[in-house]
Amino acid sequence: MIGRAIWFAAGAGAGAYSVIKARKAAEALTADGLRDRLGALSLGARLVREEVAAGRAERETQLREQLGLVPHGKHVLAAGTARTHTDHKEISS
Repeated sequence: MIGRAIWFAAGAGAGAYSVIKARKAAEALTADGLRDRLGALSLGARLVREEVAAGRAERETQLREQLGLVPHGKHVLAAGTARTHTDHKEISS
């Protein structure tokens, strides 16, 4: 008798679990569900891209400080002519 009750409870639990998983899968495959998943994917990609850009800028600043270089894009006066650090072309004054 107790064995049947245990098997009944196990079957009912497995059935409930299957119904819940099936509903979630069906919702995920609807147009709204797919749109939500694509939106979350694009948000995640944008956040990763922004984090990488911030890390790259921070590391560039650290390297410039360590090497004693001027900040990116600042003008450097060399021998009476203005030069930019990025392109090293002379700018007429």
